[in-house]
Amino acid sequence: MKLRQLHYIHEVANRGLNVTAAAEALFTSQPGVSKQIRLLEDELGVDIFLRNGKQLSEITPAGSRILDYTRRLLREAENIRNVAEEFRDSDRGDLSIATTHTQARYALPGVIQDFRKTYPNVRLHLHQASPPQIAKQAAEGTADFAIATEAMEHFEQLVMLPCYHWNRSVLVPPKHPLAQKLHDKQRLSLAEIAEHPIVTYTFGFTGRSKLDQAFAAHGLRPDVVLTAVDADVIKTYVRLGLGIGIVATMAYDPKQDADLVRLPADHLFDMSTTHIGFRQGMFLRTYMYDFIRLFAPHLNRELIDEVAEIKDHAARQQRTNELIARLHMV
Repeated sequence: MKLRQLHYIHEVANRGLNVTAAAEALFTSQPGVSKQIRLLEDELGVDIFLRNGKQLSEITPAGSRILDYTRRLLREAENIRNVAEEFRDSDRGDLSIATTHTQARYALPGVIQDFRKTYPNVRLHLHQASPPQIAKQAAEGTADFAIATEAMEHFEQLVMLPCYHWNRSVLVPPKHPLAQKLHDKQRLSLAEIAEHPIVTYTFGFTGRSKLDQAFAAHGLRPDVVLTAVDADVIKTYVRLGLGIGIVATMAYDPKQDADLVRLPADHLFDMSTTHIGFRQGMFLRTYMYDFIRLFAPHLNRELIDEVAEIKDHAARQQRTNELIARLHMV
């Protein structure tokens, strides 16, 4: 049994039993992958995959159990490599971050700029996706960190750490009736917002659930005419007069968005919390700890290790909630 063979069956399973796609991801040939899988099955004396002609059609019961152990072995093999690299060359390596457009565009640039000054030899990889996809990438080990607001809590394999709270603003063109509220120093109400067409985030992105909950709690049915995952797209359609925009406050730039009026809405919606998550049991290199600290200064190495060492998911979630409550008081 070779580690390479375990990589092959793992990748084939992850690629929906598409051997060609797995071979491309592994930078090898399709016949080579098929041959190594056969050799492994012959050595073990069981089929890992069922076949329909030359195509793999299904994972066998034995194969399913073998793949469970394979995932663990490959993760530990990755940890071993990371330990060796940490002692051999602590300021060189790779850091893969899965995140949303909002985080990549508005929250991370300054952090990445500072990180690069300290670690110029660490290669950074940003992957933008939906929150469930982001969490899944971190849970499966295809990304080191997941940074998002939604969906992270559904993955028990992740150690989740709260980074910061944020809220929302309403954006309107200068001549919009609601713009007068700012001039008169009056606070917006949910009822006033619900009277206008709304352009905001797609459900499941950037704290959208908090927005929906607020309207529902007041018996209001907002007229959401367009949704997008990108705040810049939302602002574009606000400028075109399609509706008023509801975006994360961090997405408003006073210089670049000077043609839009920002109306505070933090009194209308519950705060959202952005988390950083990584796979339970993952060996964190020094530069990974430092990246987390740059993104969330209250998360020091001792605190990160404390939460990461909690094996029980419920207990770990309880500790995370305590940290969230502490953030509220900052």
